[in-house]
Amino acid sequence: MPNKEFLEQYPLYRKFWVKNMPTTTSELLKVSIKMNCPTCKSDQTFVMTNEYDENCEYRNSPIGGIEFRLKYVCMHCKKFNRYFYVKVDEHKKYLMKIGQYPSWDIVPEPNIERLLGEHSDYFKRGLICESQGYGIGAFVYYRRIIEEIIDQLLDEITELLTGNEKDKFLKALEETKKTIVAQDKIALVKDLLPTILRPEGMNPLSTLHSLLSEGLHSKSDEDCIQSAMSVREVLVFLVNQVSVSKEASKSFTSSMRKLLQKKSEKD
Repeated sequence: MPNKEFLEQYPLYRKFWVKNMPTTTSELLKVSIKMNCPTCKSDQTFVMTNEYDENCEYRNSPIGGIEFRLKYVCMHCKKFNRYFYVKVDEHKKYLMKIGQYPSWDIVPEPNIERLLGEHSDYFKRGLICESQGYGIGAFVYYRRIIEEIIDQLLDEITELLTGNEKDKFLKALEETKKTIVAQDKIALVKDLLPTILRPEGMNPLSTLHSLLSEGLHSKSDEDCIQSAMSVREVLVFLVNQVSVSKEASKSFTSSMRKLLQKKSEKD
C-alpha cells in the first residue's frame, strides 16, 4: 500500500479501504505505475524516487494519521515528475489522496467524446464531480447520459445479433418503447445481450440495471462515488465495444463481398 489502482485511478478525497494496513512506513511498498507523460506524449512507467518517511520525525514511523508525499518520475524521459499527497486514516482503515500534481485527469479519451457526441459534456461534468469527490453529482450526470442514449444504444446492440437471438431481442425491444424509464428498458433486454458484450460471462446491462435501480436519497457522496465509477466504466465499455463490434462486422462483410465478387468474376 498504496497500490497501482489507488494511485492511477482514484480521485481526491475518495477513501481507499485497506484490510491489512502496514503499521510503519518501512512496511509500505514502492509500486510502479503507468500514466501519461506529457513530455513523452504517451503512457509510460513511473517509479517512486523518494522515501515515505522523508518528512517524519524518525525512520520507521507509525503510519496511523500521517500524511506523506510520493514523487514519481517517468522512466522513459527521466524528466517529468508526478506527485501524490496521501493521508492515512488515524485508525489505519483507509488511505485518501489529499493532493495530486498534475491534477487527476478529467479529459475523456477522444474516442468516447466522439461516440457520445452531444452527451460528452455530461461525461466531462461527471468526471469533474468524481475528481472532487462529489459522488452524487457524478452519478446523476452518468445516469442522465444513459437515460438519453439508451434507446440508441439498444438499437445498435440489435445490429450485433443474428437469427433467433435477434428475433428475441427485437421482440423485447418493442416492449421497451412502452416505458421511458431507463432501468425498465434495460430490465427487458439485459438477459438477451450477445456474448461479445459479456466479458468473462459478466453482464454489463445487468450491472447497469442494478446501479440505476438504487435510490440516491439516502446515500452519501462516498457511497455514490463507488456507484458512479462503476456506471462510468460500464458505460465506456458498452459504447466502445458496440462501436468496435459494428466496425469489425462492417469490415468483415465488406471483405467477404470483395472476395465473392472476385470469385464470381473468375467463374
